[in-house]
Amino acid sequence: MADLHQGLVVAHLGKGIAVEVGDDAGKAAEQLVLCQTLRKLDTVVVGDRVMLSMSSPEQGRIEQILPRRSVLQRPSRGNDTRPVAANLDTIFIVFAAEPECDFLLLDQYLAICENCNIDAALVLNKVDLPLSAAVEAGLAYYQNLGYSLHRVSANQKIGIDGLQEVLAQRTSMFAGQSGVGKSSLTNALLPERNLKINSVSEITRHGRHTTTAATLYHLPGGGDLIDSPGVAIFGLAGLSEGQLAWGYREFQPYIPKCRFNDCRHVNDKDCAVRLAVETGEIATERYQRFLKLREKMPPGNRN
Repeated sequence: MADLHQGLVVAHLGKGIAVEVGDDAGKAAEQLVLCQTLRKLDTVVVGDRVMLSMSSPEQGRIEQILPRRSVLQRPSRGNDTRPVAANLDTIFIVFAAEPECDFLLLDQYLAICENCNIDAALVLNKVDLPLSAAVEAGLAYYQNLGYSLHRVSANQKIGIDGLQEVLAQRTSMFAGQSGVGKSSLTNALLPERNLKINSVSEITRHGRHTTTAATLYHLPGGGDLIDSPGVAIFGLAGLSEGQLAWGYREFQPYIPKCRFNDCRHVNDKDCAVRLAVETGEIATERYQRFLKLREKMPPGNRN
Protein backbone atom coordinates (compact mmCIF):
# COMPACT_ATOMS: atom_id res chain seq x y z
CA MET A 1 0.00 0.00 0.00
CA ALA A 2 1.13 3.53 -0.75
CA ASP A 3 2.38 5.68 2.08
CA LEU A 4 -0.42 6.97 4.28
CA HIS A 5 -0.80 10.59 5.32
CA GLN A 6 -2.84 12.00 8.18
CA GLY A 7 -5.41 14.64 7.37
CA LEU A 8 -8.36 16.64 8.67
CA VAL A 9 -11.71 16.56 6.85
CA VAL A 10 -12.71 20.18 6.26
CA ALA A 11 -15.61 19.94 3.80
CA HIS A 12 -18.10 17.64 2.10
CA LEU A 13 -18.35 18.53 -1.58
CA GLY A 14 -20.47 17.38 -4.46
CA LYS A 15 -17.53 15.51 -5.97
CA GLY A 16 -15.83 14.20 -2.89
CA ILE A 17 -14.36 15.12 0.48
CA ALA A 18 -11.85 17.93 1.02
CA VAL A 19 -9.04 16.95 3.38
CA GLU A 20 -6.25 19.14 4.75
CA VAL A 21 -2.96 17.30 4.63
CA GLY A 22 0.35 18.30 6.16
CA ASP A 23 2.44 17.99 9.28
CA ASP A 24 0.34 20.75 10.83
CA ALA A 25 -3.07 19.84 9.38
CA GLY A 26 -5.76 21.73 11.20
CA LYS A 27 -3.57 24.79 11.81
CA ALA A 28 -1.63 25.77 8.72
CA ALA A 29 -2.07 22.82 6.39
CA GLU A 30 0.21 22.49 3.43
CA GLN A 31 -2.45 21.42 0.93
CA LEU A 32 -6.06 20.49 0.25
CA VAL A 33 -6.69 17.08 -1.25
CA LEU A 34 -9.92 15.93 -2.91
CA CYS A 35 -10.65 12.42 -1.65
CA GLN A 36 -12.94 9.49 -2.23
CA THR A 37 -13.44 6.94 0.53
CA LEU A 38 -12.73 3.26 0.84
CA ARG A 39 -16.12 1.61 0.35
CA LYS A 40 -16.04 -0.43 3.54
CA LEU A 41 -15.56 2.67 5.73
CA ASP A 42 -18.30 4.19 7.82
CA THR A 43 -19.56 7.66 6.89
CA VAL A 44 -16.74 10.22 6.92
CA VAL A 45 -17.78 13.62 8.28
CA VAL A 46 -16.33 17.08 8.72
CA GLY A 47 -14.01 17.16 11.74
CA ASP A 48 -12.79 13.60 11.22
CA ARG A 49 -9.09 12.85 11.45
CA VAL A 50 -8.28 10.35 8.72
CA MET A 51 -5.44 8.43 7.07
CA LEU A 52 -5.32 8.73 3.30
CA SER A 53 -3.29 7.53 0.35
CA MET A 54 -2.34 10.01 -2.38
CA SER A 55 -2.83 9.25 -6.08
CA SER A 56 -1.63 12.74 -7.07
CA PRO A 57 -0.75 15.97 -5.20
CA GLU A 58 -4.43 16.98 -5.29
CA GLN A 59 -6.28 13.65 -5.15
CA GLY A 60 -6.39 10.77 -2.73
CA ARG A 61 -8.44 8.10 -1.01
CA ILE A 62 -9.42 7.94 2.65
CA GLU A 63 -8.29 4.57 3.97
CA GLN A 64 -9.05 4.89 7.68
CA ILE A 65 -11.05 7.04 10.10
CA LEU A 66 -9.04 7.70 13.26
CA PRO A 67 -10.80 7.28 16.64
CA ARG A 68 -13.29 10.06 17.40
CA ARG A 69 -13.54 11.78 20.77
CA SER A 70 -17.14 12.76 19.98
CA VAL A 71 -19.66 12.46 17.17
CA LEU A 72 -22.85 14.42 16.53
CA GLN A 73 -25.67 12.54 14.84
CA ARG A 74 -28.97 13.46 13.25
CA PRO A 75 -32.05 11.40 12.38
CA SER A 76 -31.99 9.46 9.14
CA ARG A 77 -34.57 7.15 7.59
CA GLY A 78 -36.88 5.46 10.05
CA ASN A 79 -35.30 5.32 13.46
CA ASP A 80 -31.74 5.37 12.13
CA THR A 81 -29.15 8.08 12.66
CA ARG A 82 -26.20 9.31 10.65
CA PRO A 83 -23.17 11.30 11.78
CA VAL A 84 -22.86 14.94 10.71
CA ALA A 85 -19.73 16.16 12.53
CA ALA A 86 -16.92 14.60 14.54
CA ASN A 87 -14.49 15.61 17.28
CA LEU A 88 -16.58 18.55 18.46
CA ASP A 89 -15.65 19.96 21.86
CA THR A 90 -18.53 22.41 22.32
CA ILE A 91 -21.89 23.18 20.74
CA PHE A 92 -22.91 26.80 21.24
CA ILE A 93 -26.70 26.99 21.27
CA VAL A 94 -27.73 30.34 19.83
CA PHE A 95 -31.05 32.01 20.65
CA ALA A 96 -32.44 35.55 20.78
CA ALA A 97 -35.33 37.70 21.98
CA GLU A 98 -36.66 37.48 18.42
CA PRO A 99 -37.74 34.93 17.36
CA GLU A 100 -39.14 33.99 20.77
CA CYS A 101 -36.83 31.69 22.71
CA ASP A 102 -37.80 28.03 22.23
CA PHE A 103 -36.82 26.45 25.55
CA LEU A 104 -38.09 23.04 24.41
CA LEU A 105 -35.60 23.05 21.53
CA LEU A 106 -32.91 24.35 23.88
CA ASP A 107 -33.52 21.44 26.26
CA GLN A 108 -33.36 19.02 23.32
CA TYR A 109 -29.93 20.32 22.27
CA LEU A 110 -28.64 20.14 25.85
CA ALA A 111 -29.89 16.57 26.32
CA ILE A 112 -28.08 15.47 23.17
CA CYS A 113 -24.83 17.17 24.21
CA GLU A 114 -24.96 15.55 27.67
CA ASN A 115 -25.04 12.14 25.97
CA CYS A 116 -22.49 12.77 23.21
CA ASN A 117 -19.41 13.80 25.18
CA ILE A 118 -19.83 17.34 23.82
CA ASP A 119 -19.90 20.41 26.05
CA ALA A 120 -22.79 22.83 25.63
CA ALA A 121 -22.84 26.61 26.06
CA LEU A 122 -25.51 29.25 25.45
CA VAL A 123 -25.20 32.31 23.24
CA LEU A 124 -27.80 35.06 23.52
CA ASN A 125 -27.61 37.03 20.28
CA LYS A 126 -29.27 40.41 19.56
CA VAL A 127 -28.62 41.72 23.09
CA ASP A 128 -29.67 45.16 21.83
CA LEU A 129 -33.28 43.89 21.93
CA PRO A 130 -35.26 43.80 25.19
CA LEU A 131 -35.60 40.44 26.91
CA SER A 132 -38.63 39.35 28.93
CA ALA A 133 -38.32 38.61 32.64
CA ALA A 134 -39.46 35.02 31.98
CA VAL A 135 -36.61 34.41 29.55
CA GLU A 136 -34.08 36.02 31.93
CA ALA A 137 -35.31 33.72 34.72
CA GLY A 138 -34.96 30.72 32.41
CA LEU A 139 -31.40 31.70 31.53
CA ALA A 140 -30.48 32.09 35.19
CA TYR A 141 -31.71 28.53 35.79
CA TYR A 142 -29.43 27.16 33.04
CA GLN A 143 -26.49 29.10 34.44
CA ASN A 144 -27.14 27.61 37.87
CA LEU A 145 -26.86 24.19 36.22
CA GLY A 146 -23.36 25.13 35.07
CA TYR A 147 -24.01 26.14 31.46
CA SER A 148 -22.09 29.27 30.46
CA LEU A 149 -23.97 32.14 28.83
CA HIS A 150 -22.46 34.57 26.33
CA ARG A 151 -24.38 37.76 25.52
CA VAL A 152 -23.54 39.10 22.07
CA SER A 153 -24.82 41.05 19.09
CA ALA A 154 -23.46 39.97 15.72
CA ASN A 155 -24.83 43.05 13.97
CA GLN A 156 -23.69 45.54 16.65
CA LYS A 157 -20.35 43.73 17.17
CA ILE A 158 -21.03 43.40 20.90
CA GLY A 159 -19.27 40.60 22.78
CA ILE A 160 -17.71 39.10 19.64
CA ASP A 161 -14.12 39.42 20.90
CA GLY A 162 -15.03 37.68 24.15
CA LEU A 163 -16.78 34.88 22.26
CA GLN A 164 -13.72 34.44 20.04
CA GLU A 165 -11.57 33.97 23.16
CA VAL A 166 -13.87 31.18 24.30
CA LEU A 167 -13.87 29.56 20.85
CA ALA A 168 -10.07 29.47 20.72
CA GLN A 169 -8.33 26.13 21.31
CA ARG A 170 -11.46 24.05 20.66
CA THR A 171 -13.65 22.75 17.84
CA SER A 172 -17.14 24.23 18.00
CA MET A 173 -20.45 24.44 16.20
CA PHE A 174 -23.38 26.86 16.38
CA ALA A 175 -26.89 25.41 16.67
CA GLY A 176 -30.27 27.04 17.12
CA GLN A 177 -33.63 27.74 15.55
CA SER A 178 -33.90 29.64 12.29
CA GLY A 179 -33.62 33.43 12.52
CA VAL A 180 -31.50 33.69 15.68
CA GLY A 181 -28.44 34.89 13.77
CA LYS A 182 -26.12 31.86 13.48
CA SER A 183 -24.90 32.94 10.04
CA SER A 184 -24.41 36.53 11.19
CA LEU A 185 -22.30 35.28 14.09
CA THR A 186 -20.23 33.09 11.79
CA ASN A 187 -19.66 36.01 9.42
CA ALA A 188 -18.64 38.29 12.31
CA LEU A 189 -16.07 35.75 13.45
CA LEU A 190 -14.93 34.84 9.93
CA PRO A 191 -14.75 37.95 7.74
CA GLU A 192 -12.97 35.93 5.02
CA ARG A 193 -15.39 33.02 5.14
CA ASN A 194 -16.22 33.12 1.41
CA LEU A 195 -12.52 32.97 0.51
CA LYS A 196 -12.35 29.63 2.31
CA ILE A 197 -15.39 28.31 0.45
CA ASN A 198 -13.90 29.40 -2.88
CA SER A 199 -10.52 27.81 -2.15
CA VAL A 200 -12.16 24.54 -1.11
CA SER A 201 -14.37 24.58 -4.21
CA GLU A 202 -11.41 25.26 -6.46
CA ILE A 203 -9.93 21.82 -5.86
CA THR A 204 -13.06 20.26 -7.42
CA ARG A 205 -12.62 22.39 -10.56
CA HIS A 206 -16.29 23.29 -10.32
CA GLY A 207 -15.81 26.64 -8.61
CA ARG A 208 -18.86 28.23 -7.10
CA HIS A 209 -21.18 25.58 -8.53
CA THR A 210 -19.94 23.10 -5.95
CA THR A 211 -22.40 22.65 -3.09
CA THR A 212 -20.90 22.41 0.37
CA ALA A 213 -22.98 20.67 3.05
CA ALA A 214 -20.58 21.39 5.91
CA THR A 215 -17.28 23.22 6.25
CA LEU A 216 -14.64 23.47 8.98
CA TYR A 217 -13.08 26.93 9.37
CA HIS A 218 -9.94 27.87 11.27
CA LEU A 219 -10.78 30.96 13.30
CA PRO A 220 -8.33 33.88 13.09
CA GLY A 221 -8.07 33.99 16.90
CA GLY A 222 -7.60 30.23 17.25
CA GLY A 223 -9.91 27.25 17.34
CA ASP A 224 -12.05 25.66 14.64
CA LEU A 225 -15.71 26.30 13.78
CA ILE A 226 -17.78 23.73 11.90
CA ASP A 227 -20.55 25.39 9.90
CA SER A 228 -23.25 22.90 8.92
CA PRO A 229 -26.24 24.85 7.55
CA GLY A 230 -28.41 21.76 7.20
CA VAL A 231 -28.22 20.81 10.87
CA ALA A 232 -30.94 22.92 12.42
CA ILE A 233 -32.43 20.17 14.57
CA PHE A 234 -30.55 17.06 15.61
CA GLY A 235 -33.63 15.15 16.67
CA LEU A 236 -33.93 12.52 19.38
CA ALA A 237 -33.72 9.37 17.23
CA GLY A 238 -30.36 8.39 18.70
CA LEU A 239 -31.42 8.67 22.37
CA SER A 240 -33.13 6.14 24.60
CA GLU A 241 -35.67 7.21 27.20
CA GLY A 242 -33.07 6.74 29.92
CA GLN A 243 -30.54 8.87 28.03
CA LEU A 244 -33.10 11.64 27.61
CA ALA A 245 -33.61 11.76 31.38
CA TRP A 246 -29.84 11.74 31.94
CA GLY A 247 -29.61 14.63 29.48
CA TYR A 248 -31.36 16.81 32.05
CA ARG A 249 -28.37 17.71 34.21
CA GLU A 250 -30.36 18.40 37.37
CA PHE A 251 -32.02 14.94 37.14
CA GLN A 252 -28.68 13.14 37.37
CA PRO A 253 -28.24 13.15 41.19
CA TYR A 254 -31.77 11.79 41.66
CA ILE A 255 -31.94 9.07 38.99
CA PRO A 256 -29.92 6.53 41.08
CA LYS A 257 -32.28 7.16 44.01
CA CYS A 258 -35.40 6.04 42.13
CA ARG A 259 -36.87 2.79 43.42
CA PHE A 260 -36.71 1.07 40.03
CA ASN A 261 -33.66 0.96 37.77
CA ASP A 262 -35.88 1.40 34.70
CA CYS A 263 -37.90 4.26 36.22
CA ARG A 264 -39.53 6.38 33.50
CA HIS A 265 -39.95 9.38 35.83
CA VAL A 266 -43.61 9.70 34.86
CA ASN A 267 -45.99 7.75 37.10
CA ASP A 268 -43.53 5.28 38.60
CA LYS A 269 -43.71 4.54 42.30
CA ASP A 270 -41.04 6.17 44.52
CA CYS A 271 -39.56 8.23 41.68
CA ALA A 272 -36.87 10.50 43.16
CA VAL A 273 -36.98 12.83 40.14
CA ARG A 274 -40.71 13.52 40.54
CA LEU A 275 -40.24 14.03 44.28
CA ALA A 276 -37.53 16.62 43.53
CA VAL A 277 -39.98 18.42 41.23
CA GLU A 278 -42.65 18.42 43.93
CA THR A 279 -40.21 19.84 46.50
CA GLY A 280 -38.97 22.54 44.12
CA GLU A 281 -35.44 21.18 43.68
CA ILE A 282 -36.14 20.69 39.97
CA ALA A 283 -38.05 23.37 38.07
CA THR A 284 -41.56 22.27 37.10
CA GLU A 285 -41.15 23.91 33.67
CA ARG A 286 -38.05 21.84 32.90
CA TYR A 287 -39.77 18.63 34.03
CA GLN A 288 -42.82 19.42 31.87
CA ARG A 289 -40.54 19.95 28.87
CA PHE A 290 -38.89 16.60 29.60
CA LEU A 291 -42.31 14.96 29.39
CA LYS A 292 -42.99 16.72 26.06
CA LEU A 293 -39.68 15.59 24.59
CA ARG A 294 -40.34 12.07 25.84
CA GLU A 295 -43.62 12.05 23.90
CA LYS A 296 -41.76 13.23 20.78
CA MET A 297 -39.35 10.30 20.92
CA PRO A 298 -39.77 7.44 18.42
CA PRO A 299 -41.96 4.74 20.06
CA GLY A 300 -39.14 2.20 19.86
CA ASN A 301 -36.97 4.36 22.12
CA ARG A 302 -39.50 4.50 24.96
CA ASN A 303 -40.02 1.82 27.59
